[in-house]
Amino acid sequence: MGPGTITDVEQLRALYRPPNPRAAGKVRSSVDAASARLIARCPLVLMSTADEDGRCDVSPRGGPPGFVKLLDDRHVAVPDMGGNNRLDSSVNIVTNRHAGLLFVVPGKDETLRINGPAWLTTNADVLDRTQNPRLRRSKMAVVVETAELFAHCAKAFRRGRVWDPGSWEDLADAPDLAEIYACQFGGDADGYRSVLADSYAQSLAGD
Repeated sequence: MGPGTITDVEQLRALYRPPNPRAAGKVRSSVDAASARLIARCPLVLMSTADEDGRCDVSPRGGPPGFVKLLDDRHVAVPDMGGNNRLDSSVNIVTNRHAGLLFVVPGKDETLRINGPAWLTTNADVLDRTQNPRLRRSKMAVVVETAELFAHCAKAFRRGRVWDPGSWEDLADAPDLAEIYACQFGGDADGYRSVLADSYAQSLAGD
């Protein structure tokens, strides 16, 4: 930590005006009908977890719209699809049973967040309910209880012009995973790109 480090909540709060009443009171503890509809149309969720020492992690989970299933008005289930088998999020949930979910719908600037206790399950009923005809049956699912549910406004996505195609050309020079691997491990980015393309195709075909 260096100069200017904020070390207590009072110091932090002094930098900002109080939240408006709507923002302060927007947290819910169950999934309302409109939020349920958004979850049912969502193809991408970002899952945050932390290990037993509080070290944080976040990973993307994607599938056909509605791949995350609402089990009831308090619980959602995220099927575990094929990945790199590091199991970072899963290990974190075993040792620190909390997670945060950020639901992202392409073209929508607003997002939905659910935070709460989480656990891994191989329960057949849950896996049946999360099974999608376009995907293979998952080995397990992450269930998250809705301790907190609230929506985020559009400012972050609009500032970043996330869904504005006019901004994408300016970002075309951002490195892809192949370039990052070449930087980290040496070798040729085109070679990694070919290997990754084959790996993606093979893995996704297994879904």
